[in-house]
Amino acid sequence: MSHQNLQTNVTLDMRGLSCPAPLLGVKRIINDLQHEQILMLMSDCPGTSDDLFAWSEQTGNQVLRTEAIADGGTAYYVRKGTGESVRANVVLDIRNVVCPGPIVEAKKLLNGMARNEVLKLISNCPGIHSDIVDWATATNVTILDTSEIAADVYAFFLQKS
Repeated sequence: MSHQNLQTNVTLDMRGLSCPAPLLGVKRIINDLQHEQILMLMSDCPGTSDDLFAWSEQTGNQVLRTEAIADGGTAYYVRKGTGESVRANVVLDIRNVVCPGPIVEAKKLLNGMARNEVLKLISNCPGIHSDIVDWATATNVTILDTSEIAADVYAFFLQKS
């Protein structure tokens, strides 16, 4: 999924407010959004990132992208989920391993998994997005979902077809 032109439905500027105010603001607004609508949160509180990623992991919402704001703070693009996150049969957390390592290890695990089982691959390799898409296209693997679970750390839900 390309995040180049994210269309936001709501913008919430919480710069200048300390934690947990930015997360509380997101929680209040996200409840009123429709499934898959996107909220852009602007915050300069250093704890927002950890709070927001932990909350999204628990609630099935997704932080699609983060970016620095020119005049200070960070923009967090949060997509409302169904409240149910994709469930994985196996989790492979392979942070700090460079490409193609994550795909090599994911392939080994998927080969031993049953048809339709889901592998959650967690990686912070800078080239992982394009590598995963190319690999999945060339194999019998379906990318069910992708999300940024921490700054520059991505989770891919891969299903064996």
